[in-house]
Amino acid sequence: MKTFIRGATMTLFGTLLAAGASLGIAGSASAAASIPQGTPRAISAFTNHAVFLQTDKRGGNQILAYDQAADGTLSAGGTYDTGGHGGVAAASVVDPLASQGSLVLADGGHILLAVNAGSDTVSLFRVSGDRLALWQIIPSGGQFPTSIAVHRGLVYVLDAGGTGAVQGYVLVAGTLRPLPGSNRSLGLTNTNPPNFLDAPGQVGFTPDGSRVIVTTKNSGSDIDVFSVGFAGLLSLQPVANASATPVPFSFAFDLAGHLVVTEAGTSDLSVYTLNADDTVTALGSVSDGQAALCWVTQVGAWFYGSNAGSATVSAFQVGTSGAPVLTGQAASTQAGTTDSAATPNGRFLYVTNGGAGTVDEFHINSDGTLFEIGMVTGLPSPMEGIAAS
Repeated sequence: MKTFIRGATMTLFGTLLAAGASLGIAGSASAAASIPQGTPRAISAFTNHAVFLQTDKRGGNQILAYDQAADGTLSAGGTYDTGGHGGVAAASVVDPLASQGSLVLADGGHILLAVNAGSDTVSLFRVSGDRLALWQIIPSGGQFPTSIAVHRGLVYVLDAGGTGAVQGYVLVAGTLRPLPGSNRSLGLTNTNPPNFLDAPGQVGFTPDGSRVIVTTKNSGSDIDVFSVGFAGLLSLQPVANASATPVPFSFAFDLAGHLVVTEAGTSDLSVYTLNADDTVTALGSVSDGQAALCWVTQVGAWFYGSNAGSATVSAFQVGTSGAPVLTGQAASTQAGTTDSAATPNGRFLYVTNGGAGTVDEFHINSDGTLFEIGMVTGLPSPMEGIAAS
């Protein structure tokens, strides 16, 4: 099995700095000017918890910051321009990016990364509690970026438009540096912007960082697996694995390292073993009986799936055999249930509702059930992207 060799990547820093300059990376001076309420206070130690939402506005993408109280309820913080534009996948209704992982935290919560699908860029913010400082805007390496994967200091961005691609970066001293020779085509035949059913759904690392996975949704209904090799470079081509049921969308991993995938075509959750040759073996699938199971968030032994077509959240576990088990409908939400995020301590779950322009706030009980504690209202509709610290 190939592994990411961190030391080898560190030796590339000089090359990466030069490559970053040649790609026209925006630095802190130009980026900070786009923050609407002025420069945030100086970056300090990460002391409190926050939830960040992405508006994905075509006229100017923004991040909305919310402070998280001790009881899990949210209060509005600031609004921050990303310096880029949002984008809308063709034919989408409540999920303009049709993806999971468009807004992610990195570096222990000190960095926030956001895609700008309408301008083919990625924005990097430095984080201090619920305050953000826009530090960098960098090309995504392709068309219509929709998802970001992070493992330690290695980052891959999924570009969903056209043939599709993943582009690698190294996170160095709080700044993204392009990884030379890392761009990998997915060989798709999508438009730009892509149709929301055909666009690949997510890019992500395995827990040990040895592989990068991409779900293609209706563009083949494949689970593409790349090996991560020397200096963080991926295998030249992925191994394409047919999903157990149609339209693999998003994924997470259980505590045993099994791949857990939402498959929206029949609202199934499927579980797979990853093999040494980058193939996958299906261990079982279960439908939740809802409509459009698309997003999934893992909290300990529990998996919470968002059903965009039925405005519900389903709860699952993985059984001892590795097969998924539906434990029930965990919650009803507002119209157009989309992405969700859990706090790192596993106490709270936040679910965005792209149709209603709201976020449902839940306390996660010890038995996996959800108790609603509040709701954020008055948000743009549709919108997509959420991260919790």
